[in-house]
Amino acid sequence: MTSHDDTRPPEETTSELAATQEAASEAASEAASEAASEASSVAASDAASGAAPGTEPPAWLDELTPRQIVAELDRYIVGQDAAKKSVAIALRNRWRRQRVDEELRDEIAPNNLILIGPTGVGKTEIARRLARLAGAPFVKVEASKFTEVGYVGRDVESMVRDLADTAVNLVRAEREDEVQEKAESRAEERLLDLLFPASRPGGDGSAGTQVGGGVRVETARNPAASEPLPSEGAEAHPPRPRIFVVGSEGVRPTAVEGEEESGTPDDAETRGPDGRELTLEERHVRTREKLRGLLRDQKMEDRMVEVEVDQTPSLEGMMIPMGMEGMDPNFTEMLQDMMPKRKKRRTVTVSEARRIFIQEELDRLVDMDEVVNEALDRVEEMGIIFLDEIDKIAGERGTSGPDVSREGVQRDLLPIVEGSNVQTKYGLVRTDHVLFIAAGAFHVSKPSDLIPELQGRFPIRVELKPLLEEDFVRILTEPRNALLHQYQALIKTEGVDIVFSDDGTREIARIAASLNERMENIGARRLQTVLTTLLEGILFELPEGAGETILVDHDYVTSHLSRIVEDEDLRRYIL
Repeated sequence: MTSHDDTRPPEETTSELAATQEAASEAASEAASEAASEASSVAASDAASGAAPGTEPPAWLDELTPRQIVAELDRYIVGQDAAKKSVAIALRNRWRRQRVDEELRDEIAPNNLILIGPTGVGKTEIARRLARLAGAPFVKVEASKFTEVGYVGRDVESMVRDLADTAVNLVRAEREDEVQEKAESRAEERLLDLLFPASRPGGDGSAGTQVGGGVRVETARNPAASEPLPSEGAEAHPPRPRIFVVGSEGVRPTAVEGEEESGTPDDAETRGPDGRELTLEERHVRTREKLRGLLRDQKMEDRMVEVEVDQTPSLEGMMIPMGMEGMDPNFTEMLQDMMPKRKKRRTVTVSEARRIFIQEELDRLVDMDEVVNEALDRVEEMGIIFLDEIDKIAGERGTSGPDVSREGVQRDLLPIVEGSNVQTKYGLVRTDHVLFIAAGAFHVSKPSDLIPELQGRFPIRVELKPLLEEDFVRILTEPRNALLHQYQALIKTEGVDIVFSDDGTREIARIAASLNERMENIGARRLQTVLTTLLEGILFELPEGAGETILVDHDYVTSHLSRIVEDEDLRRYIL
């Protein structure tokens, strides 16, 4: 055990502190190299066992049959059984194709769908629920955003690039979940190194000596800066070190040896359970574990620490050439990757430092080359693109002049839907087996207004039925996210209970169906407008009536909505 010497010169103490920091950095680099070797060994063992990334479809496809997919959609969407069945079959066929012999597998083309129905009947909601159900890469795009290649706007190939980005994020999230515990453990060690730098026991002098289960981290004062130089003949006093004790209360200053201190530890703190005096290394370990307990109990979340982070340059504010204002986001990311990165020191809280360290450790543990390879394989074999508002690019053919937002977009869609190679920042992506699901209301145009070649790429057409009064009653009560449940939860936060009776619910549905018949039919979205108008007074007066129970029955609905429903002018602007 190293003895404590108060007469060491400041240069020696400073050099010892530098040596301690150097040792901590060496330990961090050794941990990083160990992580890399572990990752490479895992990859090697996978290769030895014959497991190739992306060869097995996700587990969810084995678990969900078409009937189960429809049952899952029924929890959120009322009616439209034909559309649910078609979508469920198309999803299950993705799994079935993976089980076919490889020779025939490439010949099986996906059965692209087109959903036709008025607005508000559940087309977009089916896409939203599919995105949560699908373990495969899924992206929903609006066809009205695209323009023909060569004109200002987004070209249709960007949806394939979006699909590749979604797949990479999906696979990366899976890999991060697998190594999350290891990343949190390493981040905790790095936090401990920040709060409690490791000391090096030995005979050459130590940067810290232990007192009562804590470590004294010493930094000698600079006499030239803090104390006047002694005059000739006066007794020269050695510089007194500043000592800090790391203990159960964190880091606190303490007196030097020989001075009185209220927090002086007793023998129980410096000795083990067997009465033996602890060595320097054992005290160091015990103090580190105490500090670890404080971190895990979140008692040091607000302590400030200094960390070094990468500073990524931003392209905002840079002069962009004329015509490139709407440059592709992938191109912007590539420019940022090409620009040099700089290190920046930041002073943050322990909680923020933990988040930064966990992300850095995840970046080290996850092999991005493997992630990209598996993601591209998933895109090509199981990718799904939902093309909404396809009716907005349909129109009468034969008009004069270029139609860059309609027929031009259809011509650009043809090769992608049929199958082609699209360049992404991760590499080429083949779209031969990507499933396309299109949807449109076709109020103004008809499906036959699409160019014949594009119609042939969507061989399966499913018509969604308009919603009736009985459907509105089910929409208000049955789904897990029913509108009545949403409003009850919102009002409950103010301490008020609201109850919708059966006759009141039916009256709300009857009014919504009647308004759809007499005005523009906007489907289930009409329920939102009716309920907002009906509950406007209640939502405005809350929380004045806290503790009450409000009953919404037939009489309540008619008394609040009858005047608006009967008045033609008010109905046009309010409902």
